[in-house]
Amino acid sequence: MANILIVEDEPAMQLGLKDNLQFEGYNVTIASDGQTGLDKILTNQFDLVLLDVMLPNMSGFDVCKNARSKGIDTPIILLTARGEEIDKVLGLELGADDYMTKPFSVRELLARIKANLRRTGALSKKDEVINLGKLTIQFDAYSVSSTDDDDIKLSHKEFEILKYLYENKNKVVSRYDLLEKIWGYDEQPTTRTVDNFIARLRQKIEDDHNHPTVILTVHGIGYKLLT
Repeated sequence: MANILIVEDEPAMQLGLKDNLQFEGYNVTIASDGQTGLDKILTNQFDLVLLDVMLPNMSGFDVCKNARSKGIDTPIILLTARGEEIDKVLGLELGADDYMTKPFSVRELLARIKANLRRTGALSKKDEVINLGKLTIQFDAYSVSSTDDDDIKLSHKEFEILKYLYENKNKVVSRYDLLEKIWGYDEQPTTRTVDNFIARLRQKIEDDHNHPTVILTVHGIGYKLLT
Protein backbone atom coordinates (compact mmCIF):
# COMPACT_ATOMS: atom_id res chain seq x y z
CA MET A 1 0.00 0.00 0.00
CA ALA A 2 1.05 3.60 -0.50
CA ASN A 3 3.42 5.37 1.88
CA ILE A 4 2.13 8.71 3.18
CA LEU A 5 4.01 11.36 5.16
CA ILE A 6 2.00 13.58 7.51
CA VAL A 7 3.72 16.86 8.44
CA GLU A 8 1.57 18.28 11.22
CA ASP A 9 2.44 19.79 14.62
CA GLU A 10 -0.93 19.40 16.41
CA PRO A 11 -0.89 16.05 18.30
CA ALA A 12 -4.66 15.55 18.05
CA MET A 13 -4.65 16.17 14.30
CA GLN A 14 -1.60 13.90 13.90
CA LEU A 15 -3.34 11.06 15.71
CA GLY A 16 -6.63 11.50 13.88
CA LEU A 17 -5.01 11.54 10.45
CA LYS A 18 -2.71 8.64 11.28
CA ASP A 19 -5.54 6.45 12.62
CA ASN A 20 -7.78 7.12 9.62
CA LEU A 21 -5.04 6.53 7.06
CA GLN A 22 -3.80 3.36 8.73
CA PHE A 23 -7.39 2.09 8.89
CA GLU A 24 -7.49 2.56 5.10
CA GLY A 25 -4.32 0.47 4.82
CA TYR A 26 -1.74 3.18 4.19
CA ASN A 27 1.74 3.16 5.67
CA VAL A 28 2.10 6.38 7.67
CA THR A 29 5.13 8.41 8.77
CA ILE A 30 4.85 11.48 11.01
CA ALA A 31 6.89 14.70 11.16
CA SER A 32 6.03 17.39 13.73
CA ASP A 33 7.79 20.42 12.24
CA GLY A 34 8.63 21.82 8.83
CA GLN A 35 12.37 21.14 8.82
CA THR A 36 11.93 17.53 9.90
CA GLY A 37 9.24 17.11 7.27
CA LEU A 38 11.49 18.47 4.54
CA ASP A 39 14.35 16.22 5.64
CA LYS A 40 12.09 13.17 5.45
CA ILE A 41 10.77 14.18 2.02
CA LEU A 42 14.31 14.56 0.69
CA THR A 43 15.64 11.29 2.14
CA ASN A 44 12.70 8.89 1.79
CA GLN A 45 10.35 7.72 -0.93
CA PHE A 46 6.75 8.65 -0.21
CA ASP A 47 3.73 8.30 -2.48
CA LEU A 48 2.01 11.37 -1.03
CA VAL A 49 2.58 14.13 1.56
CA LEU A 50 -0.07 15.76 3.76
CA LEU A 51 1.52 19.09 4.67
CA ASP A 52 0.22 21.59 7.21
CA VAL A 53 0.97 25.22 6.37
CA MET A 54 1.47 26.63 9.88
CA LEU A 55 4.43 24.67 11.23
CA PRO A 56 7.32 25.28 13.62
CA ASN A 57 10.80 25.93 12.15
CA MET A 58 9.63 26.13 8.54
CA SER A 59 6.22 26.84 7.04
CA GLY A 60 4.47 24.35 4.81
CA PHE A 61 4.80 26.81 1.94
CA ASP A 62 8.60 26.80 2.36
CA VAL A 63 8.69 23.01 2.72
CA CYS A 64 6.78 22.66 -0.54
CA LYS A 65 8.95 25.23 -2.32
CA ASN A 66 12.19 23.60 -1.16
CA ALA A 67 11.02 20.09 -2.04
CA ARG A 68 10.05 21.12 -5.56
CA SER A 69 13.34 22.99 -6.02
CA LYS A 70 15.14 19.72 -5.22
CA GLY A 71 13.21 17.87 -7.92
CA ILE A 72 10.78 16.05 -5.61
CA ASP A 73 7.55 15.45 -7.56
CA THR A 74 5.65 13.55 -4.85
CA PRO A 75 2.02 14.73 -4.66
CA ILE A 76 1.54 17.28 -1.86
CA ILE A 77 -1.80 18.16 -0.29
CA LEU A 78 -1.64 21.31 1.86
CA LEU A 79 -3.67 21.41 5.07
CA THR A 80 -4.36 24.74 6.72
CA ALA A 81 -6.76 26.79 8.83
CA ARG A 82 -6.41 29.59 6.35
CA GLY A 83 -9.21 29.98 3.87
CA GLU A 84 -8.23 33.04 1.88
CA GLU A 85 -8.05 32.54 -1.86
CA ILE A 86 -4.59 34.13 -2.04
CA ASP A 87 -3.17 31.44 0.27
CA LYS A 88 -4.63 28.69 -1.88
CA VAL A 89 -3.21 30.28 -5.01
CA LEU A 90 0.20 30.68 -3.38
CA GLY A 91 0.28 27.06 -2.29
CA LEU A 92 -0.61 25.82 -5.75
CA GLU A 93 1.91 28.14 -7.40
CA LEU A 94 4.63 26.79 -5.11
CA GLY A 95 3.92 23.29 -6.39
CA ALA A 96 1.22 21.82 -4.17
CA ASP A 97 -1.18 19.44 -5.94
CA ASP A 98 -4.20 20.10 -3.74
CA TYR A 99 -5.36 22.23 -0.84
CA MET A 100 -7.78 21.57 2.01
CA THR A 101 -8.97 24.07 4.63
CA LYS A 102 -9.50 22.95 8.23
CA PRO A 103 -11.89 21.74 9.45
CA PHE A 104 -12.41 19.30 6.61
CA SER A 105 -14.27 16.09 6.01
CA VAL A 106 -12.12 12.99 6.47
CA ARG A 107 -14.13 11.32 3.72
CA GLU A 108 -13.30 14.15 1.31
CA LEU A 109 -9.63 14.05 2.31
CA LEU A 110 -9.46 10.30 1.68
CA ALA A 111 -11.10 10.80 -1.71
CA ARG A 112 -8.54 13.44 -2.66
CA ILE A 113 -5.69 11.24 -1.47
CA LYS A 114 -6.95 8.37 -3.63
CA ALA A 115 -7.38 10.70 -6.61
CA ASN A 116 -3.78 11.90 -6.35
CA LEU A 117 -2.43 8.39 -5.84
CA ARG A 118 -4.45 7.13 -8.79
CA ARG A 119 -3.05 9.95 -10.94
CA THR A 120 0.52 8.94 -10.15
CA GLY A 121 -0.18 5.22 -10.46
CA ALA A 122 0.61 4.45 -6.81
CA LEU A 123 -2.70 2.64 -6.34
CA SER A 124 -2.28 0.43 -9.39
CA LYS A 125 1.20 -0.92 -8.69
CA LYS A 126 1.26 -4.72 -8.50
CA ASP A 127 2.91 -6.27 -5.49
CA GLU A 128 6.58 -6.76 -6.28
CA VAL A 129 8.40 -10.01 -5.72
CA ILE A 130 11.70 -9.04 -4.10
CA ASN A 131 14.77 -11.24 -3.81
CA LEU A 132 17.03 -10.30 -0.90
CA GLY A 133 19.82 -12.71 -0.09
CA LYS A 134 18.20 -16.06 0.67
CA LEU A 135 14.71 -14.58 0.94
CA THR A 136 11.94 -14.06 -1.61
CA ILE A 137 9.47 -11.47 -0.30
CA GLN A 138 6.13 -9.91 -1.23
CA PHE A 139 5.74 -7.02 1.17
CA ASP A 140 2.10 -6.17 0.41
CA ALA A 141 1.11 -9.85 0.66
CA TYR A 142 3.16 -10.20 3.83
CA SER A 143 4.73 -13.40 2.53
CA VAL A 144 8.30 -14.67 2.66
CA SER A 145 10.11 -17.83 1.63
CA SER A 146 13.73 -18.91 1.76
CA THR A 147 16.02 -20.98 -0.43
CA ASP A 148 16.94 -22.84 2.77
CA ASP A 149 13.48 -23.18 4.33
CA ASP A 150 10.13 -22.63 2.59
CA ASP A 151 8.45 -22.33 6.02
CA ILE A 152 10.69 -19.55 7.31
CA LYS A 153 9.00 -17.12 9.69
CA LEU A 154 9.61 -13.43 10.21
CA SER A 155 8.14 -11.70 13.24
CA HIS A 156 6.01 -8.61 12.64
CA LYS A 157 8.85 -6.34 13.78
CA GLU A 158 11.41 -8.18 11.62
CA PHE A 159 9.14 -7.87 8.59
CA GLU A 160 8.55 -4.15 9.17
CA ILE A 161 12.26 -3.47 9.69
CA LEU A 162 13.11 -5.26 6.46
CA LYS A 163 10.36 -3.43 4.60
CA TYR A 164 11.55 -0.05 5.87
CA LEU A 165 15.16 -0.83 4.95
CA TYR A 166 14.02 -1.89 1.47
CA GLU A 167 11.98 1.30 1.03
CA ASN A 168 15.23 3.15 1.75
CA LYS A 169 17.49 0.71 -0.11
CA ASN A 170 21.08 1.75 -0.76
CA LYS A 171 20.68 4.58 1.77
CA VAL A 172 21.93 4.77 5.34
CA VAL A 173 19.11 4.34 7.88
CA SER A 174 19.98 5.33 11.43
CA ARG A 175 19.05 3.28 14.45
CA TYR A 176 16.97 6.20 15.68
CA ASP A 177 15.01 6.30 12.40
CA LEU A 178 14.21 2.62 12.86
CA LEU A 179 13.19 3.18 16.48
CA GLU A 180 10.79 5.97 15.46
CA LYS A 181 9.36 4.19 12.42
CA ILE A 182 9.01 0.65 13.78
CA TRP A 183 8.50 1.12 17.51
CA GLY A 184 7.09 4.66 17.64
CA TYR A 185 6.82 6.74 20.76
CA ASP A 186 4.59 4.48 22.86
CA GLU A 187 7.34 1.92 23.39
CA GLN A 188 10.77 2.59 24.79
CA PRO A 189 13.30 0.23 23.21
CA THR A 190 16.97 1.07 22.91
CA THR A 191 19.34 1.11 19.97
CA ARG A 192 20.57 -2.24 21.26
CA THR A 193 17.10 -3.61 20.55
CA VAL A 194 17.51 -2.59 16.90
CA ASP A 195 20.90 -4.31 16.74
CA ASN A 196 19.42 -7.53 18.13
CA PHE A 197 16.65 -7.54 15.53
CA ILE A 198 19.14 -6.88 12.72
CA ALA A 199 21.27 -9.78 13.97
CA ARG A 200 18.26 -12.11 13.79
CA LEU A 201 17.34 -10.85 10.32
CA ARG A 202 20.86 -11.49 9.09
CA GLN A 203 20.66 -15.10 10.23
CA LYS A 204 17.63 -15.52 7.96
CA ILE A 205 18.67 -13.42 4.96
CA GLU A 206 22.45 -13.66 4.62
CA ASP A 207 24.43 -16.58 3.17
CA ASP A 208 26.96 -15.91 5.94
CA HIS A 209 25.52 -13.75 8.72
CA ASN A 210 29.02 -13.14 10.10
CA HIS A 211 29.99 -11.50 6.81
CA PRO A 212 26.79 -9.74 5.65
CA THR A 213 26.40 -8.54 2.07
CA VAL A 214 22.71 -7.51 2.15
CA ILE A 215 22.28 -5.58 5.41
CA LEU A 216 25.50 -3.70 6.08
CA THR A 217 26.47 -1.92 9.29
CA VAL A 218 27.39 1.75 8.97
CA HIS A 219 29.40 2.16 12.15
CA GLY A 220 28.20 4.84 14.53
CA ILE A 221 25.02 5.47 12.49
CA GLY A 222 22.92 2.47 11.53
CA TYR A 223 22.40 0.16 8.58
CA LYS A 224 22.18 0.08 4.80
CA LEU A 225 20.33 -2.52 2.71
CA LEU A 226 22.06 -3.19 -0.61
CA THR A 227 20.20 -4.37 -3.71
